[in-house]
Amino acid sequence: MTKLFLFFTLLISTRIFALPIHSPVPGGIAVLNLPADTRSIIYKDRQGMMISEAGKRYAVLGIALSAKPGTHHLDLKRVDGTSATLDFVINDKIYKEQRLTIKNKRKVNPYKQDMERINKDRAEMNRAFTSFNQSGDTKTEFELPLSGPISSPFGLKRFLNDQARSPHSGLDIAAASGVEIGATAAGKVLATGDYFFNGNTVLLDHGQGLISMYCHMSKITVEVGDTLSQGEILGEVGMTGRVTGPHLHWSVSLNNTRVDPNLFLNEKN
Repeated sequence: MTKLFLFFTLLISTRIFALPIHSPVPGGIAVLNLPADTRSIIYKDRQGMMISEAGKRYAVLGIALSAKPGTHHLDLKRVDGTSATLDFVINDKIYKEQRLTIKNKRKVNPYKQDMERINKDRAEMNRAFTSFNQSGDTKTEFELPLSGPISSPFGLKRFLNDQARSPHSGLDIAAASGVEIGATAAGKVLATGDYFFNGNTVLLDHGQGLISMYCHMSKITVEVGDTLSQGEILGEVGMTGRVTGPHLHWSVSLNNTRVDPNLFLNEKN
C-alpha cells in the first residue's frame, strides 16, 4: 500500500463548480483532491462519494459530529488494483447549546412499549442512510426545501427537559402548518413513514450515499420509488413527532453521516 500525504485540499469558503463547501470539522465535509487513477474510496469502512469536475477528481466525505480533531485517513483503490492511503486533517469546532421543553414527556423518555416501534423506525431509516446508489450524475447543488427562519441550526448540543440528548443533526425551518415542502435536489424516494420521534418523514436518495430527510410533516404527497425533480413538492409542514411547534426538520446525510446542510447551499443559514 502506498502512503500519500495530502499537502493541500480545497481550502474554500465558497462553492466551486458543483462541489459542496470544504469544511473539515465535526459535522462538516472534506473535499479532497484525488489522483486521476482512483477507482473507489473508503472512509470509516464506508464507500465514499467521488465527483469529477473540470478534468479533476474529488472525494466528498461526510465527517461525523463525534469525529476527533487530528489526522484522518482515506483509503484509495486504484484502477490497476493497487491501494493507497490519503491523510487529511479534521479541525475542532464548538457548537452552542440549546435547551427545549417538550410537553409530551413520552417523546423525551419513551415508555417500554414504545421501544419496539422506535427500533423498527431506526432500522428502516438506517437502511436508507446506508444505501449507496452508484450514480454517475450525483447533484450536490441544493436549495432550501422552503422559505422561513431557521429556528434551530445544525450541531446544537441539545438538552430536552434538562436531559442531554444527541446533537441537532439538521436545520429546523419554522413555517406554518400546511406550507409546501420541495425536494432540495433531484432524487428518488427511498422511504416514507410516520416515525415516533420524526413524525411524518420522507427520505430522498441523491446518489453515492447522499440522502436528504424531511421530518414532522402534516402530509406526505409522494411514495417510495417516486423520482422527483429539484423543487418538486413532497409534503407539507406540520408538527408530528417530537416537536414544540410546526416546522420542518431538514437533514442531509453523506456516507451515513449527518452533516451541516448549509455546506450544500450557496448561502449559509
